[in-house]
Amino acid sequence: MNIKTVSTATGLPAKTIRYYEDIGLVRPQREANGYRVFSDTDVHKLAFLARARSLGFPVENCRSLLALYNDKDRASGDVKAIALSHLDEIDGKLTELTAMRDTLSELVRSCAGDNRPDCPILSDLAKAGASAAEESQKV
Repeated sequence: MNIKTVSTATGLPAKTIRYYEDIGLVRPQREANGYRVFSDTDVHKLAFLARARSLGFPVENCRSLLALYNDKDRASGDVKAIALSHLDEIDGKLTELTAMRDTLSELVRSCAGDNRPDCPILSDLAKAGASAAEESQKV
């Protein structure tokens, strides 16, 4: 199969497929003219990678998961450890996003949103900017 067919089959852009080849996640054969020829196994690996990336796994975790998938003597505990670590990262991001949302929501509620120039949103942003500037001067 050529890259366009593989792209359609996996939903991955050709640029991403070429990137995965560049970093060694897939290794399609090459014709004499240099064109890539993908096997069914390559397509399966790329679909696997697309799904893993859609769940937010970083490329290096995808590399590890793909290696474990190909290792018939793997321990499922190794796979679970990678997934649990990623789940912990997602939970941490959710906590951070919830805190950001709560803060911004409170700032929006406290802003009159009228013609007056005073704005708690800008005051808070300026306060944070001043704190960052002070910290950088200490370094």
